[in-house]
Amino acid sequence: MRRSEVLAEESIVCLQKALNHLREIWELIGIPEDQRLQRTEVVKKHIKELLDMMIAEEESLKERLIKSISVCQKELNTLCSELRVEPFQEEGETTILQLEKDLRTQVELMRKQKKDRKQELKLLQEQDQELCEILCMPHYDIDSASVPSLEELNQFRQHVATLRETKASRREEFVSIKRQIILCMEELDHTPDTSFERDVVCEDEDAFCLSLENIATLQKLLQQLEMQKSQNEAVCEGLRSQIRELWDRLQIPEEEREAVATIMSGSKAKVRKALQLEVDRLEELKMQNLKKVIEAIRVELAQYWDQCFYSQEQRQAFAPFHAEDYTENLLQLHDAEIVRLRNYYEAHRELFEGVQKWEESWRLFLEFERKASDPNRFTNRGGNLLKEEKQRAKLQKTLPKLEEELKAQIELWEQEHSKAFLVNGQKFMEYVAEQWEMHRLEKERARQERQLKNKKQTETEMLYGSAPRTPSKRRGLTPNTPGKARKLNTTTMSNATANNSIRPIFGGTIYRSPVSRLPPSGSKPVATSTCSGKKTPRAGRRGANKENLDLDGSILSARTFKGFQI
Repeated sequence: MRRSEVLAEESIVCLQKALNHLREIWELIGIPEDQRLQRTEVVKKHIKELLDMMIAEEESLKERLIKSISVCQKELNTLCSELRVEPFQEEGETTILQLEKDLRTQVELMRKQKKDRKQELKLLQEQDQELCEILCMPHYDIDSASVPSLEELNQFRQHVATLRETKASRREEFVSIKRQIILCMEELDHTPDTSFERDVVCEDEDAFCLSLENIATLQKLLQQLEMQKSQNEAVCEGLRSQIRELWDRLQIPEEEREAVATIMSGSKAKVRKALQLEVDRLEELKMQNLKKVIEAIRVELAQYWDQCFYSQEQRQAFAPFHAEDYTENLLQLHDAEIVRLRNYYEAHRELFEGVQKWEESWRLFLEFERKASDPNRFTNRGGNLLKEEKQRAKLQKTLPKLEEELKAQIELWEQEHSKAFLVNGQKFMEYVAEQWEMHRLEKERARQERQLKNKKQTETEMLYGSAPRTPSKRRGLTPNTPGKARKLNTTTMSNATANNSIRPIFGGTIYRSPVSRLPPSGSKPVATSTCSGKKTPRAGRRGANKENLDLDGSILSARTFKGFQI
């Protein structure tokens, strides 16, 4: 049994006790029955009125609860529709009071969500408006009257975040371009003369509209200023080059050059003006020293002719080079020619440098070839011979490769220009082939000379015997030199004979006593002495072999004993 039911029964018992107690009191007092009846009716009436009033109040409460439930349900449905969420559903059976409480709680929650969404929407719209004004972009399209959904709010947040990133990147670009524009204007001594330039340079950075159009205009302005700066730098550099050229031609002393060293760097307007004044001064001085300037140009022309490998006919083609009437017209002709040659060299610098590299490698190759044919090269000191041989072998590999590369470059150049590329008046590959052929002929000539020399030496040795080849320190010995003569005088013929038998193995030369032989010309044989060992040697032969020693009728060279201790 419920507690309320127990309380109701207790209330009935209390009412019964109260009525019984009233009857007892009435009996003791002696109130008649009719009055008791009246008093009982009064008690009944009071109790009934009290109960009716209480019932009315509870009924009113019930009605209010039912009405509140109805209102909350309607509002809740509306809120769910606005917030785009599922309608509220009460789980299980519940009383009117609990239902009303749940509905009222849900309504308050929905109201708070609606309020939060509306506030966030307003804040996002304010941020969107501010960013769009700075970026000059259209506002985000969203219905501000309705309650945005969570998806719409999320998209709006992403849009605003994108706008912030765009603003940050454009602002960074704006600040960077503005800094460069200011530097260019300072370099050019340029003051802002348009409203846009003043907005960029003079106004607050936060007030500048970061639209795509403004950024593009800003970039265009920077490009114009940079172009002006580049042109100004090119003009200044051209003036400096002209000044240096005039200095060299006029042979201006170093002290005078240092006086204008401050304007030899930078490209500001005042520097350009100072450079132009210096050029004008030097040009006037040049006109006063025409002969000196023209001779300086001719020296430079000769250098370019060498660098461009001009032939003698090509050099002679410039007739003013030999003129002696030093006039302004002659100077102009020389200036035009030096400009043409300079441009020609710069346009084909890679080819000319390649040919120059081949020329240097070729000269080095010929030098190594000359050293390789030098008999004195074997007196090697410090490993130079090995180093030269390595360099020579390397050149023998790199020269053909370099020639092939130049050949390909020259063929491409000739196809583009429809004319031959000349080196010293002839095609480069013909020039290279001619150099190789000359080298081959020179080697052949040297070989033939060596063969002729060896042939003559052989004939001479057959006729007169081979010449002694003693070291210089042995040739310097005199008959009075102690030690050598004594040893030879005490040497027996058997030892000499033994030495002669092994002499060819050690590379020595066998020197025989002159015997009867036919001369190369086929003349009569020369009379000689008999085998007794007594003979009359020729005077010339005896004088020529001063180093030979006469031992028992045999003539032995000091080289006969090469490598042996006698």
